[in-house]
Amino acid sequence: MAPSPAAAGRTGRNNNNDAGLADPLLPGGGGGGGKDKYWVPADGEEEEEEICRGEDGGRPPAPPLLYLTFKVSGVLLHPYRLLTLVRLIAVVLFLAWRLKHRDSDAMWLWWISVAGDFWFGVTWLLNQASKLNPVKRVPDPSLLRRRFDDGGLPGIDVFINTVDPVDEPMLYTMNSVLSILATDYPADRHAAYLSDDGASLAHYEGLIEAARFAALWVPFCRKHRVEPRAPESYFAAKAAPHAGPAPPEEFVGDRRLVRREYEEFKARLDALFTVIPQRSEASVGNANTKGAKATLMADGTPWPGTWTEPAENHKKGQHAGIVKVMLSHPGEEPQLGMPASSGHPLDFSAVDVRLPMLVYIAREKRPGYDHQKKAGAMNAQLRVSALLSNAPFIFNFDGDHYINNSQAFRAALCFMLDRRHGDDTAFVQFPQRFDDVDPTDRYCNHNRVFFDATLLGLNGVQGPSYVGTGCMFRRVALYGADPPRWRPEDDDAKALGCPGRYGNSMPFINTIPAAASQERSIASLDETAAMAELEEVMACAYEDGTEWGDGVGWVYDIATEDVVTGFRLHRKGWRSMYCDMEPDAFRGTAPINLTERLYQILRWSGGSLEMFFSRNCPLLAGRRLRPMQRVAYTNMTAYPVSALFMVVYDLLPVIWLSHHHGEFHIQKPFPTYVAYLVAVIATIEVIGLVEIRWAGLTLLDWWRNEQFYMIGATGVYPAAVLHIVLKRVLGLKGVRFKLTAKQLAGGARERFAELYDVHWSPLLAPTVVVMAVNVAAIGAAAGKAVVGGWTAAQLAGASAGLVFNVWVLVLLYPFALGIMGKWGKRPCALFALLVAACAAVAAGFVAVHAVLAAGSAAPSWLGWSRGATAILPSSWRLKRGF
Repeated sequence: MAPSPAAAGRTGRNNNNDAGLADPLLPGGGGGGGKDKYWVPADGEEEEEEICRGEDGGRPPAPPLLYLTFKVSGVLLHPYRLLTLVRLIAVVLFLAWRLKHRDSDAMWLWWISVAGDFWFGVTWLLNQASKLNPVKRVPDPSLLRRRFDDGGLPGIDVFINTVDPVDEPMLYTMNSVLSILATDYPADRHAAYLSDDGASLAHYEGLIEAARFAALWVPFCRKHRVEPRAPESYFAAKAAPHAGPAPPEEFVGDRRLVRREYEEFKARLDALFTVIPQRSEASVGNANTKGAKATLMADGTPWPGTWTEPAENHKKGQHAGIVKVMLSHPGEEPQLGMPASSGHPLDFSAVDVRLPMLVYIAREKRPGYDHQKKAGAMNAQLRVSALLSNAPFIFNFDGDHYINNSQAFRAALCFMLDRRHGDDTAFVQFPQRFDDVDPTDRYCNHNRVFFDATLLGLNGVQGPSYVGTGCMFRRVALYGADPPRWRPEDDDAKALGCPGRYGNSMPFINTIPAAASQERSIASLDETAAMAELEEVMACAYEDGTEWGDGVGWVYDIATEDVVTGFRLHRKGWRSMYCDMEPDAFRGTAPINLTERLYQILRWSGGSLEMFFSRNCPLLAGRRLRPMQRVAYTNMTAYPVSALFMVVYDLLPVIWLSHHHGEFHIQKPFPTYVAYLVAVIATIEVIGLVEIRWAGLTLLDWWRNEQFYMIGATGVYPAAVLHIVLKRVLGLKGVRFKLTAKQLAGGARERFAELYDVHWSPLLAPTVVVMAVNVAAIGAAAGKAVVGGWTAAQLAGASAGLVFNVWVLVLLYPFALGIMGKWGKRPCALFALLVAACAAVAAGFVAVHAVLAAGSAAPSWLGWSRGATAILPSSWRLKRGF
């Protein structure tokens, strides 16, 4: 049997144990079992690796390959592709048959169903085509260490973004900062930039506390090589893995002391929300000319950002720009710490205690400017970091994500610096993994079908899409540069820095050639001119008349700035890489409340449609975008349109209750129609089972994906379609997208409390209606059965229709639990409620029939559609396609 990625990664290579864990980078984590047993080395790559080592004896050794490529074994891949072809043929034959047999009891509905079947067939094909050549790439940082010593590694600037210290709990943000400062990368080669888009004093003083605690936490992590290096997650773990040379009893003592200090650090963070208002209230004469109390810093001076009591120039959307260097750039030489003593109980005498540069940023905001939310904040970070550290590579994180594997930076560089495609790689995307998701993942927060199947498929084309966090970028790619393979031979890096395109800051423009050549320049912060330049590049008016937000930086004027930014890079000819590691590179938090999750999906789906109906439409991209990449982006941006047909299908039971004839068929001859449905549904089920195997998914992962697609299609995607109609057709503002709030996890009993909170919203209404209609249809069917009068054939038809109703309700099961609140802890209560509702409808049907029958005036609608299977659309499978 061919070796798995894990096994092949170990063959002939030095293991990388720098993270203090066995095989920290290799998917599967060990052995060749599990999800990696279906992956084999790509053709010719092992031979090329031998040549790299110079073992052929005839050629000089080339630089080593920094990652290995694996493909799905033919045992699974060939049947997977064959089944896809078989289903495509079945779908084409089915549509051709339907067009040839234009026979229905309602031709208007027949046309809608045919259009829907065609749309679902196209979207299925778009979704499936990009997964026919999945590729997995496994980095090897041990070879990166052999090729570059720590002083030769390129610089990395890390961006953390946050807005509100309450909606995005500050403890999460500071843990993100601490994990970045403590990661296994030279302290003088990376810097962290926290963008506080709310300009909150709580964030600023919280960062001061984090910098102080980092002086203890970072050397502790280096000394004992612990994982993960976010203290909240580390101390919450049952085990305490470490790989340092210190004796166990010393580690236990150090850990106990650091944990005590961390608890005090958390207490100080919590106290800031009380201390800051009290400090401002207690100050004598603390009022501006309009009587508002200023929010004071610890030294008694007014905070230049937003105040607790909003005032002119000190409120959200109106405040000065702020740049504060919390930790200056360290020297290049290691600095050993102090030995243990009475005043310093931890022995750091053999540990480098340097800390990376840490910078606080709050960009200027003024009325009358569109500040472009997260994209605008990151573009400001891009300019400020260029003036301070100008690293050629950039990592970006949301404020609730932290580094879970300290080798992540080195793993990403394996792709950026590899001699095969490194120079043409614009970004390296890691999957999103989450803590504190309920064990059954009720609302599909892990989204493993996307991260473990779809993105691996894209990895075999031009690369995965950018998903907003956990991503390393090449700085010059963000500046709008062409990849080397598309760059004219006489193009100079200086050509990037033409005035007007990037603004009028010549110091900033002068940093571009250095970034293009992967050099790093550290600015002197002692000069007043340097600080004045920083304020200029953060100013609201700086981007006026430039290409920022269009051809430069993160893209503006769209809710999904991440997908569009990645698309712009792919459109220019850049490629991207996908990196999945074990342990996970990064972890974060996800909304486990139903309403918050639906708002998140609304923002994604609405932004996707905005992209499709804009000049960033994948269909309009040039020849540098590969055909399969174009297909994938088309699928990723057009999928919400499915809601137009999905809602019609879900509400078809209304016809059962109101049709004036004894039977109703959407397609005739009906038996042939059912046979085709069985064929197209069965093939996609088998394809899904094969996909589960090579992607390493579980049946629960796959099932949750199906359920939440249905939930989104009935309630969220229609709102996304409404948004695009309002914005693109009617020229209005469109639907307002709400940012997802993240709540801090409480004690054991409160851990999943959000799961049972009900926040009623208009987004819930359409799905409730769909559930009610299908429950009513089941009840009416039961009532009709009691009344009697069916032949065996009609009873079989009605039974098939009931299968559709029950299937819809099963797919909406997580939604039903969510709207039940705390009663959702008892699924049996939901089952009893549904049975009672169906029984009530059936009893009402029978009672009305009895009354009207006694008067011999039974209305025609009580005949209820006897050929209920007529409603079975070919898309009832409810996957993005047939």
